[in-house]
Amino acid sequence: MAESESGQDKTEDPTEKRKKDSREKGEIARSKELNTLAIMLAGSGALLVFGGMLAQDLMELMRMNFTLSREVIMDQGAMGKFLMNSGLIALVAIQPIMITLLLAAFLGPIALGGWLFAAGSLAPKFSRMNPASGLKRMFSAKSVIELLKALAKFLIILAVALVVLSGDVDDLLRIAHEPMDRAIIHSLQVVGWSTLWMACGLIIIAAVDVPVQIWESIKKLKMTKQEVRDEHKDQEGRPEVKQRIRQVQREMSQRRMMAAIPDADVVITNPTHYAVALKYDSEKGGAPVLLAKGSDFLALKIREIAVANEVMLLESPALARSIYYSTELEEEIPGGLYLAVAQVLAYVYQIRQHRAGKGKFPEPLKDDLPIPPDLRRDS
Repeated sequence: MAESESGQDKTEDPTEKRKKDSREKGEIARSKELNTLAIMLAGSGALLVFGGMLAQDLMELMRMNFTLSREVIMDQGAMGKFLMNSGLIALVAIQPIMITLLLAAFLGPIALGGWLFAAGSLAPKFSRMNPASGLKRMFSAKSVIELLKALAKFLIILAVALVVLSGDVDDLLRIAHEPMDRAIIHSLQVVGWSTLWMACGLIIIAAVDVPVQIWESIKKLKMTKQEVRDEHKDQEGRPEVKQRIRQVQREMSQRRMMAAIPDADVVITNPTHYAVALKYDSEKGGAPVLLAKGSDFLALKIREIAVANEVMLLESPALARSIYYSTELEEEIPGGLYLAVAQVLAYVYQIRQHRAGKGKFPEPLKDDLPIPPDLRRDS
């Protein structure tokens, strides 16, 4: 069972983040044997499909270069022209086969692991230049496995080649007695079928190598229980860090809240346990907004700031509790409290008018304000 550097067994399946990080580094399951099989099958198949056209182009090439007129032989510049034409003919002749091999070279790796371009895998790794590390890799268990695979591949291909060639002895002997054009086509067919059968021999190697590569990739991504817990903490946030963030956020919110109290129209108290500060902006319309709220010590600080800034304090225990529990900071009060808060604000405005010498002192505010049962809090 695989162990980590800490000595813990890697028994846990890899998380999605571990798999994603591995793909970004280019560390995914790949099989060289599958790639070789794809290229060999594609090349032999292309040779069988396009072999006829290739044979005709080869014959045209030989006919053009072996049947020269006296004028061409005496022309010193003819060699360059013939070389250029021969190159073009050869390029066109092998183009279908080369395109097929190129597609196989791309599609082979995609068949296992999918399409992936990891720029990080292109970066040079200077650790590989260490001779000691190189010797360690040469005599590692993985190198022994690769050596055994190469030996098995050689033996299988050798056995298939011997069987195929022994069956093609008559065809090979018959080629010597055929016309040139027929012999070329026949030779390409023999080579194509022989290569195809030898490529099929690689299916055995690939069928063993692919599951092994997948198993090794999964084994490499396995995690210990501690690694899973650490990753979960990193994703969700460590408890002590989250607690500190929440504390800082609360402190910032309280500072903003305390700074807004001087702009309040009224502070409604419990009288000691709760305090809420309300502001109504007649120009913006809407409902009154809760600027600050607090209980116990925070309620005391709200009252002290209100007194220092000459903001009116008003005792209404039921309304203070209802607003405290039903409204968040910088939000409008719920519709059920409109009437009760309107009476409070009207009372505050009348007192301001009286202090300004523009009206008489209002009658005391009623203790029983209209608060709906669903918003009323008795404690």
